[in-house]
Amino acid sequence: MTLYIDIIFLENIVMNCIILLATSIILKSRIRILRNLISSTIGSIYAIMIYISHIEIYSNFFLKLILSFIIIYIAFKPATLKSFLKHLVIFYLTSFTFGGVAFALLYFVNPKNILLQDGVLIGTYPIKMILMGGIVGFIIIIISFKSIKGKLTKKDMYCNLKIKSEGKETNIIAIIDTGNFLKDPITKIPVVVIEKEKLHTIFPSTILENIADIINGADIDLGDYSSKIRVIPFKSLGKENGLLLGIKIDEIEVDYQDIKRNLKNIIIGIYNGYLSKSGKYSGLVGMDIIK
Repeated sequence: MTLYIDIIFLENIVMNCIILLATSIILKSRIRILRNLISSTIGSIYAIMIYISHIEIYSNFFLKLILSFIIIYIAFKPATLKSFLKHLVIFYLTSFTFGGVAFALLYFVNPKNILLQDGVLIGTYPIKMILMGGIVGFIIIIISFKSIKGKLTKKDMYCNLKIKSEGKETNIIAIIDTGNFLKDPITKIPVVVIEKEKLHTIFPSTILENIADIINGADIDLGDYSSKIRVIPFKSLGKENGLLLGIKIDEIEVDYQDIKRNLKNIIIGIYNGYLSKSGKYSGLVGMDIIK
């Protein structure tokens, strides 16, 4: 059998890139193109070394495990151990799914001269077969995980927020509202809706007690907040054209599923009422805030 190292190298890079991309989509974790390519190239080099080298250490289980650690860290650079392990598990699940799909396609097409050595599948099958396996596996795993993650448990419905503004801060329990797509129409900055009564510790009473007047353009001295005020149009059941007063804050810390994220460029929309009759939560956040 005549094998071309460059073809094997490129095939592995393509598959590794697809697997890492699928992992990032499932976990809603950003992955830069350069990091993806570097990680995929490292994995591809290792696959070549396994095939051309007769040194047993290259096929060692622990070495393969360490390699997967390196690939995950370079690709995603997880901030916590829990996040790292979550990326690692999804990476392996995705890899196993892609491998199963690839073997199934090879079985049905029945290509000749297929060689499996230390987990590396090589042969004379067309590269489009590899790409097809990657695409089919990608579709299967994305649809499966979206279906599973779409069924939120009660615990998954809430997150903790720490809102920081002008050296002051307050803690809020917010519910995740999948229908909350509120954004500043000009800057497209996401809006987090918070009950007015929960904001007295960080915003001046001059603003909180004159919300309607500020929205209507009344001449009120807002001090340093004048450049942070926004008027956010919204639509809701029973109110087609509403206006929400918003304030751009310094920073918000989102604690969701034991993972903390610090976000800037967030607007707090002030709701003059109560969001929960039971008082379980006092804020609404969209999916673009927690993912």
